[in-house]
Amino acid sequence: IDEFKGNCDERKYQCILTDPKNHKVLDILPGRETYHLSTYFSSFSKEERAKVKAVVIDMWKPYKDIVKTYFKNALVVVDRFHFIRQVFWAFDKIRREEQKRFSKQRRRYFKRSKKLLWTRFNNLDEEGKQAVEVMLNVSSKLREAYLLKEKFMEFVDSESFEEAKKKLHDWYLYVSASQLPEFDYCLQTITRWQNEILNSFKVAYTNGYTEGVNNKIKVLERNAYGVRNFKRFRARILYMMG
Repeated sequence: IDEFKGNCDERKYQCILTDPKNHKVLDILPGRETYHLSTYFSSFSKEERAKVKAVVIDMWKPYKDIVKTYFKNALVVVDRFHFIRQVFWAFDKIRREEQKRFSKQRRRYFKRSKKLLWTRFNNLDEEGKQAVEVMLNVSSKLREAYLLKEKFMEFVDSESFEEAKKKLHDWYLYVSASQLPEFDYCLQTITRWQNEILNSFKVAYTNGYTEGVNNKIKVLERNAYGVRNFKRFRARILYMMG
């Protein structure tokens, strides 16, 4: 389940349902609100809904509530991209604030800083590693935030549910010890969605296919200079992806 900005029938967002295993678009709903989701899923029998084993969502609470209501046997899984970016948002807030504090002369060391600092340290070449070390040496706060970012990505690399559970708990301790207020909201969000995040280590499915379809829908919209009628829009998407 995901949403995309379609601007149809005076609604900003439409909802897309896909089968990530078989790479199929199942349907397009006029909105992402609970009313539209409930109306659609209640049209299926309990027996049909009981066959669904996992539902991948972003961190939009109505999706979670709907899945728990209509798909009793399904794991609710948060797509990895959506929980990873929570950490990167917190980290980048610190990066921008620290960069603003530096003199013009020192700021030259931060050229391409976002790309370098967002990249995993082990994935950088020697020149990139040296540039990152220079940046981290001039700001202890940035160094601490960078450590939290890297430790979180170690959690993401976990190869099993049990390993992920342990590493996520360790990451909580790192955040608590750091006392970086920029990570407070991030920590609250990750904690609130902990079960659904950890479920992503139980199944191999992501919203990658869905995001790819959403990009194709954007192209369709641009080529059509926008489609205002939902029924026509839905038909064009299903035909395009059929």
